[in-house]
Amino acid sequence: MSDLTTQVRAFAEERDWQQFHTPKNLAMALAGEVGELLAEFQWLTPEQASAVMEDTEAAARVRAEIGDVMIYLTRLADVLGIDLVEAALTKLDEVAVRYPVHQVKGSAAKR
Repeated sequence: MSDLTTQVRAFAEERDWQQFHTPKNLAMALAGEVGELLAEFQWLTPEQASAVMEDTEAAARVRAEIGDVMIYLTRLADVLGIDLVEAALTKLDEVAVRYPVHQVKGSAAKR
């Protein structure tokens, strides 16, 4: 993860884009990229969505959009000084307490 962060930071610095990479701008760009990812699944049946990676062209688009989401998320976390892996692991621990296996297994109900 640190290699990706370093590469994304260098990419922005080489282009003098850090001046535009405010948390607000990065969060908005991230939301836009997530929207583009969602568009790849819009109107698909659950079965079609599950099989999207079997279609070469659709798989390439989904892979590219996930790449964009990851880049913007990585850059946003870097600008904010957040360790993405640590944040994810902390959140996973919190959710495990909120949704104990013995109480929620097989259920999608929100708590």
